[in-house]
Order: sequence, then C-alpha cells, then structure tokens
Amino acid sequence: MTANKEKKIFIIDFDSTITKVEGLDQLAAIALAQSSDGEKIVQQIKELTDAGMNGELTLSESLSKRMSLLNANKKHVAALVEFLLENVSESFERNKKFLKEYADQILVVSSGFKDFIVPVIEHLGLKPENVYANTFTYNENGDITGVDNTNVLSQTGGKIKLVQSLNLDAHVSVIGDGFTDYEIKQNGLADRFYAFVENVERQKVVDVADFSIKSLDEFLFYNQLPRGQSYPKSLIKVLLLENVHPAAVEAFEQQGFDVEFHKGAMDEDELIEKIKDVSIIGIRSKTNITKKVLENADKLLAIGAFCIGTNQIDIKTATQKGIAVFNAPYSNTRSVVELVIGEMIMLIRKVFPKSSGMHKGIWDKSANHSFEVRGKKLGMIGYGHIGTQLSVIGEALGMEIYFYDIVDKMPIGNARKCRSMEEVFNVADVVSLHIDGRKENTNLIGEKEFSQMKDGVIFMNLARGSVVEIPALVKALKSGKIHGAGVDVFPEEPKANTDPFVSELMGLENVILTPHIGGSTEEAQQGIGTYVPERLLEYINNGSTTGSVNFPELTLPLLQNSHRLLHVHKNVPGILAKLNSIFAKHNINITGQYLKTDETLGYVIVDIEKSYSREFVQDIKGIDETIKFRMLF
Repeated sequence: MTANKEKKIFIIDFDSTITKVEGLDQLAAIALAQSSDGEKIVQQIKELTDAGMNGELTLSESLSKRMSLLNANKKHVAALVEFLLENVSESFERNKKFLKEYADQILVVSSGFKDFIVPVIEHLGLKPENVYANTFTYNENGDITGVDNTNVLSQTGGKIKLVQSLNLDAHVSVIGDGFTDYEIKQNGLADRFYAFVENVERQKVVDVADFSIKSLDEFLFYNQLPRGQSYPKSLIKVLLLENVHPAAVEAFEQQGFDVEFHKGAMDEDELIEKIKDVSIIGIRSKTNITKKVLENADKLLAIGAFCIGTNQIDIKTATQKGIAVFNAPYSNTRSVVELVIGEMIMLIRKVFPKSSGMHKGIWDKSANHSFEVRGKKLGMIGYGHIGTQLSVIGEALGMEIYFYDIVDKMPIGNARKCRSMEEVFNVADVVSLHIDGRKENTNLIGEKEFSQMKDGVIFMNLARGSVVEIPALVKALKSGKIHGAGVDVFPEEPKANTDPFVSELMGLENVILTPHIGGSTEEAQQGIGTYVPERLLEYINNGSTTGSVNFPELTLPLLQNSHRLLHVHKNVPGILAKLNSIFAKHNINITGQYLKTDETLGYVIVDIEKSYSREFVQDIKGIDETIKFRMLF
C-alpha cells in the first residue's frame, strides 16, 4: 500500500468497540423481552454474531440468519439508542477531546446499522457523514423487514469493498474487535490493525492483529495522540496477593487497570520475578516486601498493606526508591478487639476444655477454675488503635485497665499507664499483646517475662507471631504458670489455606489457636478492601498521599484543565528554587503549587498549563536529587 504517510486516517468499528455491546444482539434482547422463547432466540443471534466476528461464517450469512430471527420495530430501535448511549466504552467516553479534534480523520465503518449508530456518534462529537454502515428497511407500521441489500456493507467482504471505494491516500489504522476489521489490513488497505479487547476478546482476532489494545487510551498513547490519560491505566499492572477482599479487585478493574489476583502469599524469589512489571502491589501480613524485592521493582509506584501493620515491608528502601506505602490503620480494629474479648471470656471461664469433654461424652458441671471477667485486671502491652478500643470495652465489662507503651499515650477513661512491662505483668490477670512486628520486638516475651506474670494468668497474642518465644510459652502453660492462652499469630504461618499448620502449642488444654483471623470478618475485610484501594487510587490518579506511612501527607484538589507534575526528591535545601528556575527558563505558567517535606523526602506537586516541550520534562527529571517523577493529566 502506497500512501501519503503524513496524513492519518482512523477506521473504527462500532459494535463492541465504540459501545460495550453488539447492537443487533441488544436490539433482539429488547424486542424479544416479552416473548416466551425470547431468551432462546437472543442466544441464537449472539452465537451467529460471534461466528461472523470470528470469521467462522461469512458476513452475509451471519447477517441474513440474524435478521431472519429478529422481530423488532422502530420503537425498539429508539430504546436501543438510549441503552447504547449509557453503554459507550469507557475509554471512548474518556477521549471525547481526541474524537472531536480528529473527527475529520475518523471513519466509523461497521456492519451494524446507521439507525442506532449515528445518535451515539453524534454524542461523541464525530461526524454522521463519516459513518459507513447498514440501514434497516421498515414497513408502514415501523416494523423492521430487513436490510438495504444495495449497501455494500450488507455483503461478504463489504468492509473491504467500502474502503477500496474510498481510495484513502493516508496512513490508515483500523481499530476493531472482529475478523472483518482485520480483513481491511489483510487486503492491503490499512497499515495497522489494532484488536480492541476492552469489551470482548476474540482470540482468532487477537492472533492476527498488529497490536492488542485494552482501551482507546493505549492506541492514543502508542501513537502519541491527544488523550484523556497521561498513561493508559490498562498498561498499569496491579498485583493483589493473599486473598484480599473482592472489593479491592473491583475497585481497580472498574478504573481499567490490569489486575492480577492470587489467593496465597509469595516468597521472596517468587515476588522478585513477579514484581518486575508491577506498578501497584497489595499484600496482607504474610508477604514480605524486602530490600531485594524492591531492588527488582523498577516500575513500582505504590504498596498497599491490607492490614494495620507494615513491618513486612522494608519502608526505608521503599522511601529511598520513591515508592509510597499505604495501610489500613483502623479498618479491622473492632474485629480484633471483639475476638480478644470473646477469647478472654472463654479462657477465663475455661469453656473450651469443657466443650472438648462434652464432645467426648464427659459431663463436667463444676465451677472450678471458672471466673467472671468483672473485677479482673486487664494488662495491655501496646496502647494503639486496638489497645485503646479494647481498653474502653474492657472497662465497660467492669475490668481494671493497665497498659504500657513505649510512646507516651494519654489514658482513656480510668485506664492506668505503667512505667514498664514488668509493672503490667505484676498486676494483670489477663495479659494481651498489641504491638507491631518491628525487629526490636522479636522474642520480646520469653521465659523472663512469663516469670514476672502472676500465677494463673491468661495470656493473649493477637499481635505478631514473632514477638513471643513459643517454647517459653509452652513451658509456662505446662507448668500452670499460665492458666490459658489465646494465640492468633505464629512465627511461621502457612502461605495458603491448603498448606499444613504445625506448632508446639497444638493439643494443650485451655489454649485457643486461631489461624490469624483477628481482622478476618466480612465487615473488616470489606472496609480494608475499600479503604486501601481508595488511598492507592488517590495517589496514582491525583497525587494525594493521604494515609501514607512514608510520604509527606498531602491532600490535593482534583486536577482540572492542567497537567500535574509530581516530583519526589531527597529533602535537601534548594530543590524548589531549581524547579522554579526550570519553569522560568521554559516560560511555563504555574496554576498551582504544593510542597510537603519530612526528614528524608520532599514532595512537590505543580499544576501547569498544557503547552510545554519535551526538553522541559527532561530538565525536571535531570535534577540530581530527583527520586521519582510522574506527570498526570
């Protein structure tokens, strides 16, 4: 094909490309909604559509067979138009600016029908005169009687004949989801064929395409054309591990990200291989994002911890690489507290040994070693979000509250602050841990600490498995020093539900073992599954760092009619001056500027007018102290 390569023409299919559905299929569904065999006929029509799109039937065969099954009227076509206007493909709605700006160069070539195509095309700012499609024939009652058979697009090879007749002297790109779209390129009438898979992916079409694109944004990005997104979200990989809540998967998929979901955790070697092309990763507590992992994560922008703690993440390295980290500090607090309260009561009442005996036919109705929680002293190591809420509920149950925290915390209610762990251990009838898994807390509770506790104490660890020496706990249980224990976390935990669990604590009387389910309630996981993606999406889409554990916190206004520059840098003097000198050098008008720093990082956000050169961007990236630079629009 010889053509004027300076001029560009874009041939775009309509059904399942510009709109999310096949128009004729949907028309059948509307028209036959009240028919007793409507569902059966609609299914037949859909199968004929797919056979034609995959090249298994000729177009004329597919179309004539579908029309013979269709029983529709003009009023159904009007209802279809309303439906299609609500079901325009997301990436086409997003890129109306491109469609309007290039309307003269965009041809809509479809085996569908102008009757329902033209209203949608006009909605998008395209030109009705550039629509090439079939038309229905109607009788005097407005019933569809067939197709205008004089139209070349009603015939097999119609798109080829149509494009030939146009004699296009240009570089031609075809975007579509069907085999007939590919045939335009196959017959030398186009330079490239892009298989559009945002709505439906037909493998036979993808196999012959020059490119497979998940959105119009990708096409515009590859061809450096005006677009609604600075970088196509369909090219941004999101990796979600450890069976995070479906709400998280849905949140990213709804916005067009490429989401990969795994039920289990990953070890370091697995993650090193997997993370190479990942921009956003979501984990819970079992996956460790180590320095080695981060050194292989060149595309990584953000980490979401779908839990309270972040000790499983090398925060220092993430910060040095300009990777923002977010967590869910409050979302599962109530769930953990309720489990603590429930297990504490069961242990003090010694319910589980009684229950186990009943299952073996033993009736042991006695009050020996069974107590109320009212009047008992609850001692907490750690007085954060969980500790404070447990304090309130414990006091409401009539308990006395004692706590120790390395950070000076204001007591709530009648809680009493202790000067050391030993002071808590000396008075507490129940000891409950609520501390994080930082390195300094490894094996924090061992033989020495158990010896400091009262005889017959109830011990609970729903914090981190690494903070307790399990052999010391087993010894204290067997000796009677500890009357009962509730343990939800362990130094070594199975990566997946199918893996076996082994612990020295197994089989011990009055010990409740739970599989790290402190925050595993529908309410908590729903909350986390919503909260963490919201923070991640705010950062990726807008630059806001609200809730970040390692970035200076900035809540930014929505981006409007500007381009936004996000510059993460080492916090040294003079960076803002360097940035402003570059803006002045390139005569860039600033519409908004924001700066926040902490001990190590500086985060500058600048909204600028849309016209700027590539050299300007390179100058910004070239500042020595730059850690990460992004541009949003």
